[in-house]
Amino acid sequence: MNGLRGLLAGTPASSEAITPPTPAVRPLLPSSQLSEAELIDGCLAGSRLMQKYLYERFAGRMMAVCLRYAQTTFEAEDVLQEGFITVFRNLSSFRRECPLEFWIRRIMVNAALRQHRRNAPLVAVSEGEYPEELAGEEFTLSNYGFEDLMNMVQELAPRYRMVFNLFAIEGYGHKEIGEMLGISEGTSKSQYSRARAILKSKVERLDAQSKHGYFRS
Repeated sequence: MNGLRGLLAGTPASSEAITPPTPAVRPLLPSSQLSEAELIDGCLAGSRLMQKYLYERFAGRMMAVCLRYAQTTFEAEDVLQEGFITVFRNLSSFRRECPLEFWIRRIMVNAALRQHRRNAPLVAVSEGEYPEELAGEEFTLSNYGFEDLMNMVQELAPRYRMVFNLFAIEGYGHKEIGEMLGISEGTSKSQYSRARAILKSKVERLDAQSKHGYFRS
């Protein structure tokens, strides 16, 4: 009854037991129905469940990002883990001025770059090694599925794969890429040109094989 003292103050005595009102509790929504703001606020409040939900919502898409940069699946998993540790440590600094996925994606890319620097330092390519006209050649990868594209990009040498991903997929400029990788802007351009030339050769080979019936549609 001590807990009801405030409720009973100033009220007439009653022989009947008084049941305290049940506090309104918001039913827990499925994770898919939670907004980004709710996930963020829950994580900032220290909720392990909300951290789990946030991880589950973005882990698959972020693993795809990590795989594009890593040499192996195990390395990609290490990058993913390092990236999410950074996400949870720095979530309070997220200003919510962009989608949460965009912010997490940048963290994953940076984690992949750190892993790459630790495991396989970039070997600079001579800026004049490849003809400039390669940069202007166009080809399309739209006829190929995700796995085919992943395989082709994954087969690129690390220095080419990094530049291709950062420029063609992440949207960084060559000047930014040079600063990120510790190479010149011209080297970034030449590595990207070489990567495109290699991919173009792979596409042409796959097209030729497809025409000759080596692949089933």
